[in-house]
Amino acid sequence: MSETLSEAAPAADPEAADRPRGPSLSPSRASDFMTCPLLYRFRVLDRLPEPPSQVAARGTLVHAVLERLFDSPAAERTPQAARGLVPGEWERLLAEVPELGDMFADDAERDGWFDEAGQMLDRYFTLEDPTRLEPAHRELSVQALLESGLLLRGYIDRLDVARTGEIRIVDYKTGTAPREEYEARALFQMKFYALALWRSGGVLPRMLQLIYLGNGEIVRYTPDEADLVATERKINALWLAIDRARTSGDWRPRPSRLCAWCAHQALCPAYGGTPPPLPAPEPRAADAVAQGQPAPAEGDPAPAQHEPVAAQALATAPAVPAPAAPANDHGEFVTDSVTNSP
Repeated sequence: MSETLSEAAPAADPEAADRPRGPSLSPSRASDFMTCPLLYRFRVLDRLPEPPSQVAARGTLVHAVLERLFDSPAAERTPQAARGLVPGEWERLLAEVPELGDMFADDAERDGWFDEAGQMLDRYFTLEDPTRLEPAHRELSVQALLESGLLLRGYIDRLDVARTGEIRIVDYKTGTAPREEYEARALFQMKFYALALWRSGGVLPRMLQLIYLGNGEIVRYTPDEADLVATERKINALWLAIDRARTSGDWRPRPSRLCAWCAHQALCPAYGGTPPPLPAPEPRAADAVAQGQPAPAEGDPAPAQHEPVAAQALATAPAVPAPAAPANDHGEFVTDSVTNSP
């Protein structure tokens, strides 16, 4: 299991009162509902606090370092430079979430945690050569309004745009690559992003790429329109299921091996617990939209503007320069204009 602090539990959004409100869904919360409806309820409706975990915090730290790495000139993007960014990014995270300092029993445990983060960063350089990449965007906020009235939104780790306009969506994972039979679930998040880009900007991404830093593997997928139409149907059906659960109050648990990582076992009926009383009901999203009234927004923070952010970004995205040919045969995505081969 691999997630960052922001994916684990949505924080209160100070801009929520100022932005247009309507039914919206992010891939993290969609994944929560598919994993366990009760987990979705705890995170979105109850907004129960979750203690920071070393796994999620390490994911956040590694993501932050890989984002900042591309601030440096290409020739300076080295493994040593990446490791050198760790202390500063850690201090920044610690200032934002002071509780992170309480995760470690002693200095030795903390130092081991830092070393694991450093190993993941070293592993990244065996998978890509950042000196040959110029991402068009990092931590790109994307949103798209579907015909159903559902707003899709999320953040893409990295977006590469070729001179020819081809798009590659890249997501870093600090866990290990799933077995083949579980790849479809892992790719759902990427198809979610691809659908948002396609519906907002009219461009079908050429490649979806998951970089697993836990074991040094890359999973690539080439979507087509049929894939994304099917993904849109699935997302709309998922939202209807969430709306039915809101109406009925039926947020039943779905026990699985992922329960081992859940912070809410003490409140889960599957483990003998009792959930807290449901918060006061909000207007049903489907009814509110049908009546042209504001509906409750889904739990993650969202951009304050209700515009096709991805479309704006792609319109101004710089092209990605690339060498003429790949330097190895590891199967990296290579076109006339885009490559990530070391």
